[in-house]
Amino acid sequence: MSTAVTPRKTLLSRSITSDSIAASSASSASVSPDRTPAQSPSTTSLSSLASLSGDEHKSSGHGKLLDTYGNEFQIPDFSIKDIRDAIPAHCFERSGLRGLAYVARDIACLASVFYIFHSYVTPENIPSYPARVSLWSLYTVIQGLFATGIWVLAHECGHQSFSTSKVLNDTVGWTLHSALLVPYFSWKISHGKHHKATGHLERDMVFVPKTRAEYASRFGALVHEVSELMEETPIATALHLAAQQLGGWPMYLFTNVTGHNCHERQIEGRGKGKQNGFGGRVNHFDPSSPLYEAKDAKLILLSDLGLAIAAGTLYLLGNKFGWSNLLVWYFLPYLWVNHWLVAITYLQHTDPSLPHYYPKAWTFVRGAAATIDREFGFIGRHLLHGIIETHVLHHYVSTIPFYHADEATEAIKPIMGKHYRSDTDGGPLGFLYGLWKSMRMCQWVEESEGAQGDGKHIVFFRNHNGLGVPPQKTKAAEPVVGTGSKTSGGLIMGADSDSES
Repeated sequence: MSTAVTPRKTLLSRSITSDSIAASSASSASVSPDRTPAQSPSTTSLSSLASLSGDEHKSSGHGKLLDTYGNEFQIPDFSIKDIRDAIPAHCFERSGLRGLAYVARDIACLASVFYIFHSYVTPENIPSYPARVSLWSLYTVIQGLFATGIWVLAHECGHQSFSTSKVLNDTVGWTLHSALLVPYFSWKISHGKHHKATGHLERDMVFVPKTRAEYASRFGALVHEVSELMEETPIATALHLAAQQLGGWPMYLFTNVTGHNCHERQIEGRGKGKQNGFGGRVNHFDPSSPLYEAKDAKLILLSDLGLAIAAGTLYLLGNKFGWSNLLVWYFLPYLWVNHWLVAITYLQHTDPSLPHYYPKAWTFVRGAAATIDREFGFIGRHLLHGIIETHVLHHYVSTIPFYHADEATEAIKPIMGKHYRSDTDGGPLGFLYGLWKSMRMCQWVEESEGAQGDGKHIVFFRNHNGLGVPPQKTKAAEPVVGTGSKTSGGLIMGADSDSES
């Protein structure tokens, strides 16, 4: 039986410890495998430092907003100028030579690992077949990490934080991403839109959460019935997680899964009749996709050309050296890259403490604060170039190179104060556990029960697993909160405007 958090008036720590696990309910003698973190004081939460009185809630204009843990949420009150002014000037400096040195280092690591395994993990040196299988399995993991580092450097190129030269940035980014079967310019354009609309339920491009109505439709249930759904079994959660980690990245490229589905609003009218999913004509390969504008067509085709060159090279290598060898040398490490890419992005934007916004409540500053830093130890900071540990800063100023991101992050913490969020407890293991925790606790978003005014346009994760703040219980035909941009149960939510930028 699952446990639930009892909301307190103290602040929830973003660093979850082993002592912060809620006890199981009195009706069950067993402890649930799903642990709900209890609340404890913290200075790095989006939650308020003290609860507001009823009168203060009314005067705030948005009522009482609770994240999934039960912590009270306050809207960020700083500006992007405050953020930029706090960062030392040298943190904005980019060095193409330094960037190329990191590329050379990572490629050298990939080549060295391949040489060692290809030369020494052979039947002559290691007669035991199970031992060779184990070692080559280890090879796929190691190469997957180094290749993810290469992916991150190409990501730097896409943000123009690699160097001061746009030509160098795009040449290096296109080369590296094409080698990893990523359509560089196509991704760069859609990723830029993600940065411009982070946390926006109708414009964000990655891991846009389901509304209550959308989640209910998966089970053929009515919106008011969601809170009565049975707890999702751990095996179902595990299967969902495995599908996301194995197929999430290609599904995103081919069908725009997890991206917004409001394509009718595309400014050139190319989104009419198109929607996410197979056959919906929303993808990263077609110049006519509503993800792009007519001016982007040449760049989309150039991205496709890069993929064609990479695919042709792999075909020649497979024919020459054998497809079973290429499976181990390239494709299994490639699956590891996909896994890390999806895990990193998912956990940057999915957490029980995160808000999401409908158009009326969204601003750039609010959306950028709706991200979270985590910790992956030596691997995260050195092999993956800090993409896990400094993501909040990255969403405010994406042109700061990764080697200055730690210092810049420390500089903005006093400005963000309680609005800076991080969950670093447990290091790499805590990061991996975050996948399970978020999958169990973050099933859909809806308004807080005490939301008022603009607060009704700020939504938080809820679930039917008995974890954290329970979903609202509503009656049939009663207005239901957090149901998306279409009418459901009498409520129209978030359909008023999409003019914010």
